[in-house]
Order: sequence, then structure tokens, then C-alpha cells
Amino acid sequence: MDSTLAALADWMPRQRWYAARGGTPSLRLVAAWDLPPGGTQPGAADGLLEVRTLLVADEGAVPAVLYQVPIVARATTHVDAAAAHLIGSPEPGTTLVDGVHDPAYAAALLRLVTVGGEISGPDATGRGIPAAPRPADEFSPADATVLTGEQSNTSLIYRAPTPVICKVYRQLHAGLNPDIELQTALAAGGSPFVPRAIGSVEGTWPNVADSQQRDAGSLAFAQEYLPDVEDAWRVALRAAAAGEDFDDSARELGRATAQVHLSLAELFRTREPAASDRAAVVDSWHRRLSTAIAEVPELADRRGAIEAVYARAAEAPWPHLQRIHGDYHLGQVIRVPGRGWMLLDFEGEPMRPMAERVRPDLALRDVAGMLRSFDYVAGSIRLDQPERSPESVRAWALSARTAFLEGYERGSGSTLADHALLDALELDKAVYEALYETRSRPTWVAIPLRAIGRLA
Repeated sequence: MDSTLAALADWMPRQRWYAARGGTPSLRLVAAWDLPPGGTQPGAADGLLEVRTLLVADEGAVPAVLYQVPIVARATTHVDAAAAHLIGSPEPGTTLVDGVHDPAYAAALLRLVTVGGEISGPDATGRGIPAAPRPADEFSPADATVLTGEQSNTSLIYRAPTPVICKVYRQLHAGLNPDIELQTALAAGGSPFVPRAIGSVEGTWPNVADSQQRDAGSLAFAQEYLPDVEDAWRVALRAAAAGEDFDDSARELGRATAQVHLSLAELFRTREPAASDRAAVVDSWHRRLSTAIAEVPELADRRGAIEAVYARAAEAPWPHLQRIHGDYHLGQVIRVPGRGWMLLDFEGEPMRPMAERVRPDLALRDVAGMLRSFDYVAGSIRLDQPERSPESVRAWALSARTAFLEGYERGSGSTLADHALLDALELDKAVYEALYETRSRPTWVAIPLRAIGRLA
């Protein structure tokens, strides 16, 4: 196993889902299991030897990060040495392939989420949980492909006969992933604004910090795949670039968002915010602002104005806390022909601990995230088309924002005009963006800075 870990330590830092950028991995095997076959059997003519999942802790990160690494072992003579997604050859005659790119793993995973089954190893157990009984021939692993561009997870797309997309969680956390919990509940409740849930995989493994303790959590989630659709970011960006009106689309998006919030409030417990809840949120605003000012000097002169917005929100009435999307923006919504807007990826912010992601929160946080997303469309256009009038681009964003809020009010029955809490949540998001852009994309920092000037 030491040779396998050495191969992984060389391969993992090059993967998009690896969290410790620039660091040196210090890997430890936490658990492993063989997957029940979904088609091809080991020892077949194509050189298949083994289909496994490894749970590997990177103790070079602080805190340690637990990764799920599916692997397929094949006879080296049956593997193209120039092929992509090869992990390495820890033993003579055997080559390890990144499992998500191998048809043997793809077939085994699809069978787990659609039919069910048990998985077990010396230190781990798991099971596939179909969302509902389905005919055995409804799904096929043939021609499975991997979705490109994802950062923290890896998704496989099965296109026939019923299209399915299955997300494999690369970084594991204890607890049921809200992506599974919320979307499955919404779909079962008849919401037209989310794809149909297909199934999931859950497991147990030793706690990374204390091997005497055990964690249970989510490993994968499959849902209906909707091909040939565009996310709302692309739709909005194209409209803004062409100077086309987006108001009707934004209004419908606001209504869909409100309807999902209402459904979540019916499906899951809500509660009145306690004084400690309010204090924790307000304290997080001030801590983020202090951190940002230390790295974004332009914010220093605005500190008083920003804190005044926070103070007004702290004294304003707050609605009940409830389950929310948690990482809401235009890229998390798709437009489906004949079905309208549909929301995706209820996982919450991937870098937040799972315990925080599943807490009841302010639905207005999602609203604020979408408002910031419209501003980013306008900011992107100003960067790409410097000859455009800034006033016309700003007018496009203001109109889309207003239409979204109108749709949300109609869908929720609430009033958002002069909403001090929404202003503070949007301002806090913009402060976070200013810090992020300063660190990652300095040429984009003007986008949140303009919003901070307007909101403060």
C-alpha cells in the first residue's frame, strides 16, 4: 500500500479537486473497499484486476482532509501508457486508473445508486440507496463520460436509455450531504424546480483524528440528467452582452427561488432566530470586514459606512431561520425547455464544515447571492467590452435585479423593499468577494468594490 500512496501523492496535487494547492501531500489510508461489479468481472479479457475505493487522509493539510479516490487496477499490458487519467504503476505489471474514467467503476457506481447493494472493507461499510424502485433496464453504464470543469467533486454522465448524472464527492465530511437531503426531499415533494433524484451512496469510516470514533457520511448522489441546457449565468451573460432585456427571465427566476424556499420551509423545521443566532451572524460580518480591510486598503475609508449598514440590520426584524440553498448564484440554475428554471447543487459552500451547512439559515442569504451574481454579469461585460457605456451595463443589472426581487416577492408573498437585512447580507457577500478577488483575480476586484460603494 505504501507504493500506492506514493503514486497517489504524486498524482493528487494535479487534480482540480485537491484542496491543498502548493502543499506537499502526507497521505494515510483510512479505509478501502471493493465495489460490487456492475458489469465486467475482474479477470476479463480487458485486463481488469480490481475495482476499489480508497479513503485517503491528507495530513499535510491543517486540518487534515479526507478524500474519496476510486481506482481501477488493470494489467499494464492492457493499458495505453499515453492515456490520460493514469495514476501510476505501484507494482510491476499493474497500472492504476482514476476510477471515474474507467468503465468498470462507472458500471459499479451506477448499479449501486439505481439498484442498491452493500459495500464493505476492513474499516468501512456502505450501501447504495435508490430513491425509488426502477426497472433494471432503465439505466445503462454504456458511454459514461466525466463532466469537465468541476472543482471539488467529479460527476459521471450516463446518457442512455435514461440520462443520469452521478456526483462523486471527493472531499468527505461526516453527515448527510445537504445536496442529497434537500434535493431528494424537494423532488419527492413534487417540486418542479429540481431534477428528479435517482439514488445515493452512504458510508461509514474511521474518524481521521480519532480512529476509535466512526463517521458516517455521503459518498455519491445521482439525479436526472438534463442534456442540452444552459445555466442561468450563460443565458444572462449573453443577454447582457447583446444589450437584450432579461427582466422576464429574472422575474421567473425570482419566483422559482421563492417557491423552493417555501417548499424547504414546509419540508424541514424552521425556528425563530435566537439572540445568539443574530449575534453570531453580525459577528461574522464584522470579522470578515476586518480581514478584508487588512488586505484590501480601499475598504478602510468605508468601514464606518459599512458598519452602519450592519447596525441597521442587527436592529431590524429577522424572519424565521430555515434550510436554504447556501451557495446560490446564476451558475447554480439551469433553464430547461418546457420546464423553466431548475435549481441545482444544494451542497452549500464546499469549504464550510458540514455541520454549518445543514443549520437553518436566512433565506435572504440566497437572495443576496443571486443579486451579487447579476452584478457580476455586468462587471464581466464591462471587462470584456470596455467600449460599452458603463451606465447602460449598470442599467441592465439594476433592471434584472429589480425584476428578480419582484418575482421573489410575488412567489413568497413577502416584501423586500428597503430591507435592511438583505442590504447587509449583500454587502457582506461583496466584502467577501473583494477579499477573494484581491487574492485570486485582482483585475476583477472593481466589481465588488463598486457594489460596496453603492450599498454602503
